[in-house]
Amino acid sequence: MNKRDLLIIVFTTLVVVTKAQIFDPVTWDFSYEKKGDKIYELVFSATIDEGSYIYSMDIPKGGPIPTSFSFDKIKSYSLDGNAFEVTQPEEIMDEAFGFKIKTFSDKAEFRQKIIANSAFFTISGEVNFMACNNSICSPPKDVEFEIRISDSTGNIPSAVNNSIDTVTSDQPVRKGLIGFFLISLLAGFAGILTPCVFPMIPMTVAFFSQGSGNKRKSVVNAIIFGLSIVLIYSSLGIIVSLTSAGAGFASALSTHWIPNILFFALFVIFAISFFGAFEIVLPNRWVTGADSKVDKGGILAAFFLGLTTVIVSFSCTGPIIGALLVESASGNALRPTVGMFGFGLAFALPFVLFALFPSILSKMPRSGGWLNSIKVVLGFLMVAFSMKFIMTIDSVYSIGLLSRDLYLAIWIVLFSLLGFYLMGKIKFAHDSDLPYIGTFRFFLVIAVFTFVLYLIPGLFGAPLKGLSALLPPQQSSWFIKNRPVVENKTITIPAFPSSGNSLLCSRPKYSDKFDMPLGLSGYFDYLQGLACAKEQGKPVLIDFKGHACANCKLMEAKVWSDEEILTRLRNNFVIISLYVDDRTQLPENEWFVSAIDGKQKKTIGKQNEDLEISKFNTNALPLYVIADHEGNPVNKPMPTNLNIEEYKKWLDEGVALFTSPQPPAEAGQALSHGRGAI
Repeated sequence: MNKRDLLIIVFTTLVVVTKAQIFDPVTWDFSYEKKGDKIYELVFSATIDEGSYIYSMDIPKGGPIPTSFSFDKIKSYSLDGNAFEVTQPEEIMDEAFGFKIKTFSDKAEFRQKIIANSAFFTISGEVNFMACNNSICSPPKDVEFEIRISDSTGNIPSAVNNSIDTVTSDQPVRKGLIGFFLISLLAGFAGILTPCVFPMIPMTVAFFSQGSGNKRKSVVNAIIFGLSIVLIYSSLGIIVSLTSAGAGFASALSTHWIPNILFFALFVIFAISFFGAFEIVLPNRWVTGADSKVDKGGILAAFFLGLTTVIVSFSCTGPIIGALLVESASGNALRPTVGMFGFGLAFALPFVLFALFPSILSKMPRSGGWLNSIKVVLGFLMVAFSMKFIMTIDSVYSIGLLSRDLYLAIWIVLFSLLGFYLMGKIKFAHDSDLPYIGTFRFFLVIAVFTFVLYLIPGLFGAPLKGLSALLPPQQSSWFIKNRPVVENKTITIPAFPSSGNSLLCSRPKYSDKFDMPLGLSGYFDYLQGLACAKEQGKPVLIDFKGHACANCKLMEAKVWSDEEILTRLRNNFVIISLYVDDRTQLPENEWFVSAIDGKQKKTIGKQNEDLEISKFNTNALPLYVIADHEGNPVNKPMPTNLNIEEYKKWLDEGVALFTSPQPPAEAGQALSHGRGAI
């Protein structure tokens, strides 16, 4: 037995003995670059943890395991020479072998030139290597890779390296943050128009006008005052962002029954307060403590005046802030900060403008009963919004009490009462008499009753696409459940050869708990769906979704409901819908321990979430994956995309890539990648 074999045995034994601390320092990325007509270079990139290294391809005989590449041979391509190193290795003295050995640390790149014989093909193989640090080495490792080459248009971007964990691009995130920022701005302006805040504007402006002899000082103080308000609200958002950034926090916050019950109660209590039953205020010593600092004057006084304004206005702005924070905390981790910054900016802006330009005050409407009307209107909206939390509990825990019909009926009653209130037919404790209806209020009445009329057809099965993200799923409607499914008319589409067979292979597991939308048929168990797809010879469409996922409902209402897409879904795929937030506990013999976090997965949702993360490196919802019978994606997974034409092309591309090595030209490029880690 030579030194090399003995070293490998020792290294392997070390890893087995210390399996609680697995040595796993290398991550591989696989991509390709086009170098000319039918000429490509495969790119193998290794990222190596600090203090570790891998060996070069050029290792003397009797040394450690060199890095090497092997390729599965197919007729679609041929190798042009051997794999080669791009990164320059460094030589180190290896005392175990007694000579210098070439190694790579931090980063290493290898390439292999190939000549293509077709426009679309997949290269598979594996990289073999050994990783070490100063105290331990891994045994020889084999990492499989798969790189899809596509040249249907002749234009392949260089250095394609699209990992699945980037399927949720930052563009939707940016759009979502911008939209939420605008909503927060509107909420800030709404906070100004409340009885606790609006009357404070003239008093605040009077404070800055005290030193009118020094206009520059007044301007500085007004700006400091405004920035202080923005800073105070933003700080609140930052705290929520930091505490909600942990893995799984958003899912737990948006789906667990305890926070949803608390949020429901919070919103109802705030609404009752807005209706005039009682007033929510912060401790009085907070107000007096901040107000005492104002008398000292200067820049510090401007800051404490801003703090006093925030505290005094809490009884009116608190419910609005609470609604924003609850809505923001269940999304992107930046949303609370963005939301509170937007709210604070809009809230502070009128104070600063009136302080800088006092003459505008003369054009402002005087305080009166209209301010209390705004509070009452916000109270109605709070009650309507609180229903979302009860809906989440009902759907996530499969209780089945709050159907779409009941939900809509409550909303119809609420907004009808709001319309009658605006007409002066209903009065609350602090309302003034309404001798007549003004022009603005008249158009507001029209808008509210128009919304009520829009809701009524939903009781009879209308999709109400514009509100789909806020309502229970359409399949929970009594009218939909008792209406016979009507097939769509025949449409000419790129169809799968066996599209005539649209029957399921067996009774879907969990069909007593879940329903497919839009009259579709499918499975709710991953392995059962794959087995049926294999039996029917079709690709699968895996739909990772959630009961509390607004975008999932939006996609089904606005994209899946399209006649041509619905026909494709029905004929060309076996659909597997996997709920990642369902709380149904499975029998103990179906539990497993996750290889990702080492935790036991006991519920349907946790097991589906673990599958999405482990197989596709993301927990984004929704996520649509067209896959083969082993669950491997045939094209790039699709996140939320409300563009019907793009989604249609994506479905056709998936079918084409599943059935034929040559994709249709209009399907565009299939972005290829591979990823592995020891």
